[in-house]
Amino acid sequence: MTMQTRRRASRGERFDPASFEAKWRERWEADGLYLARDDDDRAKHYLLTMYPYTSGDLHIGHWYAVTGPDVVARMRRMQGLNVMFPMGFDSFGLPAENAAIDQGVHPATWTNENIERMRSQFRTTGCMFDWSREVVTSDPDYYRGTQWLFAQFYKAGLAYRAMAAVDWCPKDQVVLAREQVLGPERRCWRCGTPVVKRDLEQWFFRITRYADELLDFSGIDWPEPIRLMQTNWIGRSEGAEIAFPVDAQGVEAIRVFTTRPDTIYGATFMVLAPEHPLVGTLTTPDRRAEVEAYAAAARRETEIERMNAEREKSGAFLGSYALNPMTNERMPIWVADYVLPGYGTGAIMAVPAHDERDYAFARRYDLPIRYVVAPASGELPDGEAFVAHTADEVLVESGEFTGMLAAEAIAAITQQLADMGLGVAAVTYRLRDWLVSRQRYWGAPIPIVYCEQHGAQLVPEEELPVLLPSEVDFAPTGVSPLASHPEFLAATCPVDGGPARRETDTMDTFVDSSWYFLRYTSPHDERAWDPDKARLWMPVDMYTGGAEHAVLHLMYARFFVKALRDMGILDFNEPFLALRNQGQILGADHHRMSKSRGNVVNPDDLVARYGTDAVRLFLMFIGPWDQGGPWSTTGIDGVYRFLARVWHLSQADDEAPGAGAAGALGSAGAERSLRRATHQAIAAVTDDYEGFRFNTGIAKLMELANALADARAAGIGRSAAYAEAVDTLLLLLAPVAPHVAEELWKRRRKPYSIHQQAWPASDPALAAVDAVELPVQVDGKLRDRLRVAAGTSAEEIERLALASERVQAYLGGRAPRRVIQIPGKLVNVVTPGD
Repeated sequence: MTMQTRRRASRGERFDPASFEAKWRERWEADGLYLARDDDDRAKHYLLTMYPYTSGDLHIGHWYAVTGPDVVARMRRMQGLNVMFPMGFDSFGLPAENAAIDQGVHPATWTNENIERMRSQFRTTGCMFDWSREVVTSDPDYYRGTQWLFAQFYKAGLAYRAMAAVDWCPKDQVVLAREQVLGPERRCWRCGTPVVKRDLEQWFFRITRYADELLDFSGIDWPEPIRLMQTNWIGRSEGAEIAFPVDAQGVEAIRVFTTRPDTIYGATFMVLAPEHPLVGTLTTPDRRAEVEAYAAAARRETEIERMNAEREKSGAFLGSYALNPMTNERMPIWVADYVLPGYGTGAIMAVPAHDERDYAFARRYDLPIRYVVAPASGELPDGEAFVAHTADEVLVESGEFTGMLAAEAIAAITQQLADMGLGVAAVTYRLRDWLVSRQRYWGAPIPIVYCEQHGAQLVPEEELPVLLPSEVDFAPTGVSPLASHPEFLAATCPVDGGPARRETDTMDTFVDSSWYFLRYTSPHDERAWDPDKARLWMPVDMYTGGAEHAVLHLMYARFFVKALRDMGILDFNEPFLALRNQGQILGADHHRMSKSRGNVVNPDDLVARYGTDAVRLFLMFIGPWDQGGPWSTTGIDGVYRFLARVWHLSQADDEAPGAGAAGALGSAGAERSLRRATHQAIAAVTDDYEGFRFNTGIAKLMELANALADARAAGIGRSAAYAEAVDTLLLLLAPVAPHVAEELWKRRRKPYSIHQQAWPASDPALAAVDAVELPVQVDGKLRDRLRVAAGTSAEEIERLALASERVQAYLGGRAPRRVIQIPGKLVNVVTPGD
């Protein structure tokens, strides 16, 4: 068969992705095409997308999340970087344990079966994951590292145990971190059950020690909404901490935090949260029954219910009094549900004249209301609190500070309190320490044993990992299933070798994801990671994932890196130098995809009909990647037709309609035009891929395909310009449609693999436009068009516009009032009017 016959046969083949996509995936994996090499001389580029939970099936949302970063990873590799793009599985957690309860299957079995299925589905996406670096967080080799990290935090004073009122999910029978309680109704982030409060002894990580540093986002390229969410969650407030002595013998002072110490002269009563430790001490015998009943009722309410501004304020008098340190007046001490234990100190100085909640409370219980801050005019509201503060407000009825600007009085009063030993300038945070204890089985066991003589002791490093026993009772009881496993409980004290009881709580799964990016650097090392490999690859250059993790995973990971840096284990400040968030693909019903809603879209049917590349291309083309939207298959046929068009255009450069029909001058112009389109596409697509603007990048690929079709029609299908344009189109298409690009590259007898070729470079001279056509308007209405050489001066463009017969017809020989130009876009002549 001759070369020409083979090419004609090739051209006649139908576009059939099923005939080659799986073949190429198998070839790439067999050749180790996407392995990241530790000994590579090229500059490293660590691109990471958030690993999924092992739910069992990938839906179209997973495809959407991973395809975007895969496009960028492929381009970066072609740009000459040593790219690491790994994948793993977040495999500990409640769903696996719930499956054990509901289906009678062991969590490990359920998890491993899901991983096997998801691993296969991930391969179908065509992503260039380096599977040799896979991590699975429920693997003992992985959670050995999780336990080792807990030990480092414990030794550094960053892990501690304390009794605390915790958020408890009554359905899952588990403690939740504050960040895992969602929405105004305070529901469990996993199952949606309303959360209640419960007192338990828990393990915490001291994330609050890093609150200020976590507010510093310098040196990282993160979206502003994520930075704002973390900033608001940390909630830094400046003010003063003030001690209010209690009018009783042997009772410690009540400490409050306030951002407005200048209003202390207006503090007429104190309010404690029902959970405050001094409530019991300060309650007099005659008030005890009422106070205890009130406190018990308040603890059953949600924070949103307690903070509801529309709700009538309620409380109970404790029977005790405090002393205002500035006036020495006695102040009754109350308990009220609108004061929360997690904000400030859990106690407030109530200033009813300048706080709406305190005002409502004082009106209900007939407590004194004293205005101590007023605008310069002296006008105060009637029948309400003065809270609309102004820059010129001054203190009134405030002793020696009367007449002082409120802004100056804050510092002055704080200083006087400090001189008295009753106050100090202070900063407080909304952020609370991270509660990491979980009373469940399917998680990394906390490596602590309890000895009657020596107390809590770390399990020695050489005994890690503390393995989960395989046979346990998974019935939810409110304590860990491990607590009823005698063999697991039996331990040895590392101090004297005597008997000890093993900790039965496991760690929050967000501990696992706070360091998995480090494990990818050396996933088979016996240590958590190889320090040399971590220095080679870290920090992550580009991280992608959902914005819903802003105050969970993303903040915890930053905390981990900063803490490990201070321990001397890491030598960098941030885990992720750049972050990009994808939007969410919703179900057709505009709700988040979930099995319970029945709106999950399985991509397998689409792949079977259209092929992997068409699904990838369609997902990246439906709109801005960072916005997402409701799922619809409208338009996927058009994307498939585009790929089929590329299929035929790239194999038809030897024989084109009208080939040879154009004259030499016409051919030269057509080739110049095609080269211009080619190099403009290179520059634009590169910029769009780098900016995660995949939809506009793909649109430019379609424009280049149109230019190729025009070139064929112009008779230059056999030209070097046409061949260059086809090769460029395939190279630019390769990151988003890797299979068809590889197949067509091979058919064009190019060296394997297209994904190992250099990314094309745009030549600005070839991309430059020879001439531009400018619409000419008169008073905003189109009247003519000018074709001028690129770079023509504004003065010359104005001269040509005014010389136009059509423009002159409207000017009538008059001079224009002005001529407006938008460079390269249009000219607008404004007539002088009558």
